[in-house]
Amino acid sequence: MSPWIIPRGRGLAVRGQLDRVWRKTRYGTFSNVNLEEVDVAIVGGGPVGLALACALSSSHNVRDSLRVALIERGDLSEIRSWSPDLHQFSNRVSSITNASKGFLTEIGAWEHVDTTRTAPIEEMQIWDSLTDSRITFSASDIPAAMLKSSDSEIARLTENLNLQRALLRRLETQRHVSLIDKTKVDAIYQEEREEGGWPVVRLANGRQFRVRLLIGADGSNSPVRSYANISSFGWSYDTQAVVATLSHAPRTRTEYQNPNTTAFQRFLPTGPIAFLPLSPTTSSLVWSTKPPLAATLLASESSVLSTMVNAAFRLPEISIKYLHEVVLEAHNKGAALTGKNILDEVKWREMSHSINSRSAYSSCPPENAGVGIPPTDADMLPPLVTSIQQETMASFPVRLNHADTYAGEGPGGRTVLVGDAAHTVHPLAGQGLNMGLADVQALSRCIDTAVLRGADIGSETALLPYSRERYLENHKILSVTDKLHKLYSATLPPVVWARSVGLEVLNELSIVKGALMLSAGARRHGEVRADAALWNFAANASQTLFGGVDLAKLLAVRLGGLASLAVNDVTKLLRKS
Repeated sequence: MSPWIIPRGRGLAVRGQLDRVWRKTRYGTFSNVNLEEVDVAIVGGGPVGLALACALSSSHNVRDSLRVALIERGDLSEIRSWSPDLHQFSNRVSSITNASKGFLTEIGAWEHVDTTRTAPIEEMQIWDSLTDSRITFSASDIPAAMLKSSDSEIARLTENLNLQRALLRRLETQRHVSLIDKTKVDAIYQEEREEGGWPVVRLANGRQFRVRLLIGADGSNSPVRSYANISSFGWSYDTQAVVATLSHAPRTRTEYQNPNTTAFQRFLPTGPIAFLPLSPTTSSLVWSTKPPLAATLLASESSVLSTMVNAAFRLPEISIKYLHEVVLEAHNKGAALTGKNILDEVKWREMSHSINSRSAYSSCPPENAGVGIPPTDADMLPPLVTSIQQETMASFPVRLNHADTYAGEGPGGRTVLVGDAAHTVHPLAGQGLNMGLADVQALSRCIDTAVLRGADIGSETALLPYSRERYLENHKILSVTDKLHKLYSATLPPVVWARSVGLEVLNELSIVKGALMLSAGARRHGEVRADAALWNFAANASQTLFGGVDLAKLLAVRLGGLASLAVNDVTKLLRKS
């Protein structure tokens, strides 16, 4: 007789024994290991993982029905106790759009952010180093009817640690999520059951969790994605992003000067350089450049980097290229330049371009230049960097990556990806964290709906709306940023002409610029998220711009067959994906 068949007359006693045996087998195939069961396990305690934990704990349906755990290999107590000096800022910052800020407010996290350590971005100035074609985005261009009364900015810059601490403080007020830190995920495997088992997460400290829904918020090298056997596509750019915290003279609102609330970005052929406001006297640097130059700048003294940053925003491209060669040559010979050496080189280049030392375009102004009325073009450039805060110079590789799907299937089922685990984007648009927060918003709503309907939160059917909502929208952003990177890396005259004309025409269309900047409010069921529509517009605009490249190609044909072949090769490069 089969041990699973209940003999007649044995009744409920035998059924109770069978149930206890069955529970042991379903957890570990007759293993003596005790498994802890949770409904949702979030792997990763970065801003995206913590935001998801806050979103789930903010839902009454989820809070009353599901057990949620967050697993982080780092020490979360260090984030809780983070209390930096008033004038010292981390080099890891993010631009939070109005839509993301609205979502963080909705889940009760934004009220815990130290807003004195954040800065509004009220204007953005972006220009081409080869032609000086410029576009300016201002919050004042956004139609008042499209803005919430509390939104008077394009975005807000904050340190990642400031946001993480706020999210942890929000979780501590609710205490509905189990936080497991200072231990890494040792392995993830599927329990053995005929109808397909749940994921089991084994930690380095010996604890094991049987999980109904496993969420990977664990970064670009996601163990959850590996377990789910979700492949991805993408490539590494020949680019390294240099980051640092910059100190400069105060820039406050006066009759003659705007405050430090403008983000500046200049596209160099080697990559974009961005200057992002943090306080009246502090800004953040993100400079995407070639790996040899990035390594050389980080190996040099900080005064070399500060001088190179000032020059990168002011000198013509031919002189910037010359300075790069000087720095690289000295480094390769083992004779690194000092801050004075590179400053002398910059002075010489300014003299060759007839740049007045009292102009805003001078990196070497006289000592009394800051006294009195600033130059008329001072607001077109970031303030001059005077120093770099200690231990903030760093770099990271730049790459594009997109998972083939966001939800696991088959043996890798009951898994879903958010944030960098699902997609990695070029930093030129500052959209990485905003994409992750939009993922969190969509997934938390998806889980809440499944709970409300009594559905299995780990099933493919329950997770399908999340993938449908986010995959295409994220792909649009990835596509636009990738095309922009390749477009502005080109130096052939017809391509440069096409992109410059497109930028100048767009700069004259205030209504279109206002629509592009509109990203207010969080998405509701049945509504269209504003920033998603904007990226759809941008994706179409990028295709139009590539049409301009085709026009440039036709012009090149008129100019000569050789030029035509050259532009054709670049066009293929730009369209490669």
